Amino acid sequence: MTKEMTEGSPMKLILGFSVPLLFGFLFQQFYNLVDTIIVGRFLGVDNLAAVGATGSVNFLVIGFCMGVCNGFSIPISHKFGAGDYSGVRRYAANCVWLGISFSVVMTVVTTLLCRQILVLMRTPENIIDGAYEYIWIIFLAIPTVYLYNIVAGVIRALGDSRTPVIFLIMSSFINIGLDLFFILGLDMGVAGAAWATVISQGVSGLCCLCFMIKRFEILHIKKEEWSPDAHFMKVLCGMGIPMGLQYSVTAIGSVILQSATNTLGSDAVAAVTAASKVGNFLACPFDALGSTMATYGGQNVGAGKLDRLEKGLKACVSLGAAYSVIALLISVFMGRPLATLFVEAEETAIISNVRFYLIVNAAFYFPLALVNIVRFLIQGMGFPTFAMLAGVLEMAARALAGIILVPIFGYTGVCMGSPIAWILADIFLIPAFFHVKKVLEKN
Repeated sequence: MTKEMTEGSPMKLILGFSVPLLFGFLFQQFYNLVDTIIVGRFLGVDNLAAVGATGSVNFLVIGFCMGVCNGFSIPISHKFGAGDYSGVRRYAANCVWLGISFSVVMTVVTTLLCRQILVLMRTPENIIDGAYEYIWIIFLAIPTVYLYNIVAGVIRALGDSRTPVIFLIMSSFINIGLDLFFILGLDMGVAGAAWATVISQGVSGLCCLCFMIKRFEILHIKKEEWSPDAHFMKVLCGMGIPMGLQYSVTAIGSVILQSATNTLGSDAVAAVTAASKVGNFLACPFDALGSTMATYGGQNVGAGKLDRLEKGLKACVSLGAAYSVIALLISVFMGRPLATLFVEAEETAIISNVRFYLIVNAAFYFPLALVNIVRFLIQGMGFPTFAMLAGVLEMAARALAGIILVPIFGYTGVCMGSPIAWILADIFLIPAFFHVKKVLEKN
């Protein structure tokens, strides 16, 4: 069930590991896409905008959860690469204690503050109630986010990228079925979309946990290994918290940009919502390559095979460059038909804005590929602070776009926010990789 990435062709290993991850990300984005299509088609543009208005604050909080869990998996991959299986189990046990603590605190804080956050973001009055109803339910289910992502992260650290995907695919179909039942059958509105998401995520997390306990003998934790250990928790937090903050810091810029978008009206918010969902779907290969490089980097650093890091980077960048061209072509020729999935054909202004957003962002997908690949590789090598600093640059770029570009250029300024952020992050990340590699070689 496990797989070592310290021997053999980097290109072959990266492809073999990333393809199952890609299917997982695709299905995850697929049910997010279907959520949005059902809301837009059956509940109208205002409800579509209401869900979309929560996107940046959702990423701010849920992104932190996912980043922390990804960081927790890095020491596990190091121990696995070094052949220390007792260390693998002790880190996994301490992941559980930390996950429980983090999820309880974050659930209480976010559910209490989410409406005030939406007000501060200048959410339009005609959609703020729907936005609050949706995001409050999402935040209530933060423990399910930790459950799935901790379990999936541990499994991926051992070289198995397929098992989490199986349960994610199952979750996708459950989510779509519940969407239709809650929204069309029970007329629950945007709350139905939220409950469908959290229930399906909880089911996938529980199923993944049960399967892991049954099938992964290396993770059968002994009684003495369950004891909370301050040293192990310190290492886990040293990796997890910076990675979580990286997501959150990046999301602060998105919150500022979203706030600026909100001033353009609910139609602009709806266009960005639809375009972002399609863009997230198109960007799934970059997410898969990034997650692959975290495990690849972690295992090879743990095994002391630093010469394989640059080889893996070159192979992964080649894959990212090839797909960037494909994604741009899809955006140019399919942008308009994709937009009509979310709104009626007579919403011509929204459809045009969706296509424009997609083309502008896709033109800069190669910088996005580099951001994902290099950042996650650096994280896997054990230097999460550098990745967080890149997130600071992304935050600054999106914030400046919201403060300066949107008031001047309007919707075009919104479209330029992410491309500028990706370029600035790359300017920092590429030299950072070679720096941390030298540090490891000296040590």
